[in-house]
Amino acid sequence: MKTRQNTLDERGEVNALLLSVIALAMLFLGALAFGVWAFNGRQDYKNNSDAKVVAAVAANKQAVQAADAQQYAEAAKNPVATYVGPDAYGSVHISYPKTWSAYIANGGAYPLDAYFHPDYVPSLQSGQTYNLRVRIVASAYSQDLNRYATYIAKGSIVATPYSLPKLPSVTGMELTGSIFPSAPTTQGAIVLLPLRDKTLEIWTESSDYLADFNKYVLPGTTFEP
Repeated sequence: MKTRQNTLDERGEVNALLLSVIALAMLFLGALAFGVWAFNGRQDYKNNSDAKVVAAVAANKQAVQAADAQQYAEAAKNPVATYVGPDAYGSVHISYPKTWSAYIANGGAYPLDAYFHPDYVPSLQSGQTYNLRVRIVASAYSQDLNRYATYIAKGSIVATPYSLPKLPSVTGMELTGSIFPSAPTTQGAIVLLPLRDKTLEIWTESSDYLADFNKYVLPGTTFEP
């Protein structure tokens, strides 16, 4: 007659054996699933390798063409063009990419009011933003800057002292952020500089144009204080 201890030992041996069988079965199923996945992947590559190569070549060609087009467009901006303003108002020299066009409206409310944009300058009624605007206003620098004081205090505009690289002796202010109170969601940058008893304003009407503004416009701009 078996004792209770023997019965417990036999049950333990059966449980251990059962666990081993289950573990082996799971390993087998895992290996089988991996084998099926690998086989299907190999068959997919074998059956569609030509199509995959064609697609990869086409994608690479498009990427290369896009990069070449961007490089060509950037190279075409050099050498830069220069607009020279009236002698009576400091002979302002404005540097801009030669692929841009200019519309100059001297006289009237402003001694200088200039518009610059790639290819052609949109009409003033178009509502389109311009890559570059330059204006001489009759008000003194401190008065012109004071127009932005409220927005600077609120933080919607960031003010930083600024001097043109070619005219370090004259210090003005660069304002970035929501520089258009009537269009608070539009981001841009404007540089205000004292020009005798007036103010020179140089600005771009979208953050999308900041790269050209900082690379081509400001470094080459100067005037006679």
